[in-house]
Amino acid sequence: MPVRGGIFQLAIKNVCDRVLSALMLSLLAPMLLGITLAVIFQSGWPAIFVQPRVGRGGCAFNVYKFRTMVQGASDKGLMTTVAEHDDRITQIGKFLRKWSLDELPQLVNVLKGDMSLVGPRPTLEYQVSQYTSLQRRRLEVKPGITGWAQVNGRNALPWARRIELDIWYVDNFTLWLDAKIMFRTIGVFLRREGLYGQGGVNDDFGTKRNV
Repeated sequence: MPVRGGIFQLAIKNVCDRVLSALMLSLLAPMLLGITLAVIFQSGWPAIFVQPRVGRGGCAFNVYKFRTMVQGASDKGLMTTVAEHDDRITQIGKFLRKWSLDELPQLVNVLKGDMSLVGPRPTLEYQVSQYTSLQRRRLEVKPGITGWAQVNGRNALPWARRIELDIWYVDNFTLWLDAKIMFRTIGVFLRREGLYGQGGVNDDFGTKRNV
């Protein structure tokens, strides 16, 4: 099913993504450098966590985040699931997660064209392999740094509900909706809503695997 917003609005969205991400990277450069040095100083190299994710049309790409956990965290403890008081999270990592600053390197993904500022969050391959045909519809648009699910509960929602909201976004995309989501993201950011799931543990997706 074609995205509701149409080719014209998608073209404008792509241009806005590139321009805004370049502008934000320029303005935030001192902060990004400071965070990079802080991560290296506290927990060593590398400061950036790189992980394969699945994007639009099922295409794989590497997503960038500031590293907030110890090295090899996905092979330890809860693996790909994260808890609020997870002992794999570093001290600087707790601060970055609290304010969602660990996501800032994804502006590079947006500039490269792998991601959009707004869209379903990029997902792991093992999760996609368990999607139903309906759930795969969330792959019809580029993944985003923020999205409809993020401003309507984020990690506090179970995965099934988040995917439902992502599919709703795919079916109802407009530039106005993107603007609304970005505006609402500011409030979610300031209130630090939905950082973790019920009981302080993020909802696991189906069959957990080492990745």
